[in-house]
Amino acid sequence: MLSRLVLVIFTIAVTASAQQGDNPGETQRLRVPRDRIPPSPALTPSQALGTFLVPEGFRLEIAAAEPLIESPVAIEFDPDGRLWVLEMRGFMRTLDGLGEDQPFGRVSVLEDADGDGRMDRSTVFIDGLVMARAFALVRDGLLLAEPPNLWFLRDTNGDGRADEKNLVANDYATQADPKLGNRANPEHSSNSLLRTLDNWIYSANHATRFRNTAGLWQREPTLSRGQWGLSQDDFGRLFYNSNSDQLRADLVPYSYLNRNSNYPNVSGANYRVASDQTVWPGRVNPGVNRGYQPGQLREDGTLKTFTGACGPVIYRGDQFPIEFRGNAFVCEPTGNLVRRNVLFETNNVISARNPYQNGEFLTSTDERFRPVNLGNGPDGALYIVDMYRGVIQHRIYVTSYLRGQAEERGLESPIDRGRIYRVVFDANVQQQMPNLAEATSQILTAHLSHSNGWWRDTAQRMLVERGDRSVVETLRQLAVSNPSALGQLHALWTLEGLSSLTPEVLEACRNSNHPRVRAAAMRLCERFLSSRWRNEVVERLLQSAGDHAPEAQLQLALTLGEIDNAEARKAMQTILTQNPRNNLIRDAVLSGLAGKELDFLNQLLAGDFSKEPASWTASILTTLSQCVFTGRQPQQIGRLLELATLQTNNAAWKQLAILDGAVVSQPRRRGRRTSPSGTPIPFEIKPAALESLGASKDPDVLERLEQISALISWPGKDSSTAEPDIKPLTADQLARFEMGKELYMTTCGACHQPHGNGQEGLAPPLRDSEWVVGSEKRLILVALHGVRGPITVKGKQFDMDMPPLAILDDEQISTILTYIRREWGHTADPVEQSTVARIRGETEERLDAWTETELLKIP
Repeated sequence: MLSRLVLVIFTIAVTASAQQGDNPGETQRLRVPRDRIPPSPALTPSQALGTFLVPEGFRLEIAAAEPLIESPVAIEFDPDGRLWVLEMRGFMRTLDGLGEDQPFGRVSVLEDADGDGRMDRSTVFIDGLVMARAFALVRDGLLLAEPPNLWFLRDTNGDGRADEKNLVANDYATQADPKLGNRANPEHSSNSLLRTLDNWIYSANHATRFRNTAGLWQREPTLSRGQWGLSQDDFGRLFYNSNSDQLRADLVPYSYLNRNSNYPNVSGANYRVASDQTVWPGRVNPGVNRGYQPGQLREDGTLKTFTGACGPVIYRGDQFPIEFRGNAFVCEPTGNLVRRNVLFETNNVISARNPYQNGEFLTSTDERFRPVNLGNGPDGALYIVDMYRGVIQHRIYVTSYLRGQAEERGLESPIDRGRIYRVVFDANVQQQMPNLAEATSQILTAHLSHSNGWWRDTAQRMLVERGDRSVVETLRQLAVSNPSALGQLHALWTLEGLSSLTPEVLEACRNSNHPRVRAAAMRLCERFLSSRWRNEVVERLLQSAGDHAPEAQLQLALTLGEIDNAEARKAMQTILTQNPRNNLIRDAVLSGLAGKELDFLNQLLAGDFSKEPASWTASILTTLSQCVFTGRQPQQIGRLLELATLQTNNAAWKQLAILDGAVVSQPRRRGRRTSPSGTPIPFEIKPAALESLGASKDPDVLERLEQISALISWPGKDSSTAEPDIKPLTADQLARFEMGKELYMTTCGACHQPHGNGQEGLAPPLRDSEWVVGSEKRLILVALHGVRGPITVKGKQFDMDMPPLAILDDEQISTILTYIRREWGHTADPVEQSTVARIRGETEERLDAWTETELLKIP
């Protein structure tokens, strides 16, 4: 036994350079003794049922299995309860990923013909797909993602197969475009098309949302969210995750978060809901891709933390006990488990807790159980999509250790399996499957108040898509007087989808007993701010300033920012004063002050807001000052400095707070503050406030004044201490800078954000990043081949993977890199197209992503 184990370790060591997922110099040592690893045979669906452990009262049932389906990755029930399944049959057919460029994928429609609860009839709606990865039922067809295209498919002759195919977009999941060959990366590509309460279709890992109105497709930019999987709660808030970060959410709609370029770091999106990343599998997990690394597995051989979190869903059914409603369930296929998170909300902030001490909601002793997605069913059950295979890791990231595990233990096959499980609670009756396709609009309207979220969502979708205005008055009555708050919400958004909202309906809903309904009414009022009802709507919204419910306060703060007048800003001050330490409220207010930050700062100083010094008061004054300086308008900055001079004696702390904002608004260069792009803010004459501030005897004021002086210029200013001249961009380089800015916003901005500060848990900052302003060659290599974490950026470690941008040509990459090396105060040299072409040619044989260790060896 020992000799064989030594042989395995030796084999892994000598083949370590053969796999793309290997990190140079690593010793891939087995950490689970062979005699502690149980056999992992491929089980039949019935046998697999015996491997699950769930809480008392729950059980699993087989909803569908092979040979009906193979390698399922996504599901959706249609209005008649048929189960649509996307089968990614081309994924990892071999350990080398052979066949991923072949048309093996398909979408099947499953039916339970004999009514026994198990699907027994399959119709292939479309096959011949190459790595298709997401779909959504829309109108009388299917929105399907087949990289890099988003198709709308219809069956026009009633035979159950798609015969009409129209292109909606050609830039979806471009990282998985088959044209990339071996560089195609399905693990980091757009997926999970989800229609939400606001009638838009969102995706995970994609920065565009879609909507079909009267048969016409619309698209708008949005936040790129998570890695694989997307869900919503009853109020339309989006939940998502990445492999090692099990649950995040948008606490506020993203549309509000990007409206003030002077204040880019707005909280409320990509919020970490679950801080606990530990997992408790039901078996040892030696087949984890990096199971050889210290800390990846426990001493007992079980997976220690999430490494494959995906497919989250908020349970919105009505078959489980009531305490399960609104819980978040998360797949962990590498640990063969499903996590349950109980969600708690305080002042609009959501947190999660695992209710099982050192345990999980569902575990399996079957190593091939690979839950990759979850869904709510029309019967109130929770559905689990099990890809069922031994190897779930994509070839790009497969290590020699995992390959050795797979080959030695026969995990690489079979690959033609797949199951859909139904989780039910024994004590509660399961609902019958629906029959809504031919239901009247009046019946659908009644279902907007159903206790099961699937019915509410489906009824809303069908009503909006039908465009049947005969039920508009009924919908308005439901929105106003429905005893169900969820019914009111769905009625409101159905009216929005039908363009049938009225100020009167919204005013009635603004007085609802439920704060979520009042908040939705405030948000929807924004549609009338550019109409003849504006004054009436604004007056009514201002009356809501006395609504102290946290949900209403937050939404009102967001909506008032869309009004842009003095009365609205007074109401915003009231809300801010009532919620002094609430970061969401603070950012909601600040995000709505674009160009009006100085007016608001004056307003605060003139009122009761800043009478007493406090850390939160000083922080708000500093942030407002920071926004003014970020705007780079000399007249406003001059007024700001004059305002600072007036804050003396007992108000000296306000003076320092204002000056601090000017200082922190700019990045550091060589230990000093500099203005954006390295160019000082030009004044026609020296600001008089500098003389007044210079006469101060307070060393703290003088220290800040010295830093502020370096940020501005005026004719005749002594430049002896100025920063060295920055070589200006040529006309050609400037043109490429502008082209790069546009490409950055569409290609990189969703993750790294327009302000370059990145997103926690998703993408590191580019602004002031040593990787951006440092070695040109390293930066080009990262763009061409991607990077595999962990990687340290600005002193913080990011355990994430960045896919390559190899689909872009040399010119496009050079323009993006030129942009990020000269934006946000950066002064690094631009990147030439010829340089990218040369380095691409030198490394064309490389297929795997770079590691930090490798990159640091490159000058």
